[in-house]
Amino acid sequence: MTAVFGVDIGGSGIKGAPVDLARGALTQERYKVLTPQPSEPEAVVAAVREVVRHFDHRGPVGLTFPGVVVGGHTRTAANVDRGWIGLDAARLFREALDLPATVLNDADAAGLAETVHGAGRGEPGVVLVLTFGTGIGSALFVDGTLVPNTELGHLELRGKDAERRASSAAKERHDLSWEQWAERVDEYLDLVEMLFSPQLVVIGGGVSRKHEKFLPLLRDREARVVPAALRNDAGIVGAAMAAARAAR
Repeated sequence: MTAVFGVDIGGSGIKGAPVDLARGALTQERYKVLTPQPSEPEAVVAAVREVVRHFDHRGPVGLTFPGVVVGGHTRTAANVDRGWIGLDAARLFREALDLPATVLNDADAAGLAETVHGAGRGEPGVVLVLTFGTGIGSALFVDGTLVPNTELGHLELRGKDAERRASSAAKERHDLSWEQWAERVDEYLDLVEMLFSPQLVVIGGGVSRKHEKFLPLLRDREARVVPAALRNDAGIVGAAMAAARAAR
C-alpha cells in the first residue's frame, strides 16, 4: 500500500515519520516540533501540518492524541487545551492535511506497536503498556486485544491524579532523584497491579531511553516489568498501524 505516516502528539512535543509497517520501524529520522502553548486545536493542527509536509507525505496519516478518543472524536484533554474536548479531530486533521487521517489515544498507539513489534509481542494474558512523559498513558491488552482509552494515569493516588506524582514530568517538576522517583513509580505500579493483575508491564514514553537508571531500582513484583523495545518511537509506529488498518 501507499506509505503510511505516524504522528505522535504529546503535551510537550509533536513528532512524526514515515513507517515501515512490516518491520515496525521508522524509515527516516523523525521530525519533531514543540507542542504550541497554549495547545489550542488550530495551533496544534498547524504544527502537525508542518511535521507531515516536512516529508512531503501524500498517503494515510495516523495521529495519536493525549486523551480519550472515540470514533475520531477527542473526549478529554488533560495535558492539552480544553478546546479539544468534543471535537471531531479526525475530520479536523483530514481537512487540514487533505489526506486520510485516523486518530487514537497516544498510549493505545504505543501499546499496539509494542504488542505487535516490541516487548509485548506474542504475550498471552493481561499486558499493560505504560508511557511516562508529560502524564502517564496506559494501554491494556487481554490476549492481544486492546481495551481502549483506559487512561490509568488518572487513577487516584494519595488524593490526586497518579500522573501528578509519578510521571516523568513530575520527576522534573519536583527535582526528584532516580531513587525517589522509582519509589513513586513503585507505588503507582502497586495500584495498577492490584486492579488488573497484569502478567507483563511494559514501560514506555520518553523516559524509557533511560530505563537502566530506574528499572533496577523497582521492587520485585508478580508482573514482569520491562522497557519498551520501540522506546519513544512506539507512538509513531502505532499511529501508522492504526491508519493502515483504517485504510483497508
